[in-house]
Amino acid sequence: MSMSSVSTPKGQETGLSPARRWRDVAILAGLFGLVLLGLIALAAATGWQETWAQLTKLTLLQLLALLALSLVNYFLRGLRWHVFARSLGLRTGLIQNLRHFLGGFAMSVTPGRIGELVRMRWIRRETGWAFERSAPLVLVDRASDLAAMAVILAGSVAFSASGITAAVPVAALALTAAFVATRPRLLSGLATVAHRLSGLWPRLFARLRRAAKSLVAFSSLRLLAITLTLGVLGWLAEGYALHQLLLWLGADIGLASALLIFTFSTLAGGLTGAPGGIGGAEIAMVALLSMQGVEPEISVPATAVIRVTTLWFAIAIGLLVFPVAERQSVKGRNDLEIC
Repeated sequence: MSMSSVSTPKGQETGLSPARRWRDVAILAGLFGLVLLGLIALAAATGWQETWAQLTKLTLLQLLALLALSLVNYFLRGLRWHVFARSLGLRTGLIQNLRHFLGGFAMSVTPGRIGELVRMRWIRRETGWAFERSAPLVLVDRASDLAAMAVILAGSVAFSASGITAAVPVAALALTAAFVATRPRLLSGLATVAHRLSGLWPRLFARLRRAAKSLVAFSSLRLLAITLTLGVLGWLAEGYALHQLLLWLGADIGLASALLIFTFSTLAGGLTGAPGGIGGAEIAMVALLSMQGVEPEISVPATAVIRVTTLWFAIAIGLLVFPVAERQSVKGRNDLEIC
């Protein structure tokens, strides 16, 4: 097989330059620093002694348990990515797909998480698939996350006495977005209408229409049921981590309320458009916990710990896997060229 049939934009297949890598690291450190400063300010307003006393309640074993629950989430969603990839027709193995999925976490804090599209670059290098062919995989994976979180949010509202009425429209919006993103004709039609109204980015909308047609590969009810289950179980693991953390800190608001707050905050952070939902998710979580009567000396450290053991832990794993994925993708490209 030759790669000559696959057009390669200039600079598309090269690795990140040292200057680019240092810039990304600086942005990542800056974002982490801003969030840390905000939480420190809240802790200072609350009282350092009270906040520190809550943090010292946590043992190393408890922190490891929180990280383990996050690993459950990452593995189940990585397994879902594998199922989607195989359904699309990619001849990639489980380890290979997990490498792509986890490595993409390194780019979670790019605006709109668009940096995670690096997974498509790895797929292109290793299989020869053009971006248009693998784009449905990224689209359906994101839609599946929205659907899973909407299901959790809806169930949490039903069983929680928290009274967070804003969760209902957010759940409806997430389900609507997930539905549109998995309906080939509807998504293609919307892309056509958007292009006609805006008159902009004809190539982008044309690619979106072609990608939409490939979504037919994911229309099986059995497939959707399996992948939705994997997504729900994965996000439930992290929501349960918040519940358990609050129990350890002495604030029992109930499992349903903890799941609602975690899921709503994650979605709310994403809606702000901030990289990784940074800032918005933390503010929402502290505010919602306060609405449940959780004192700031508990809500602030709980928010800090849960974000470190979920978002920032994922980024750390991504940073470890990313260079491995880069090397393997270059090796895969070279193997394809030889073939």
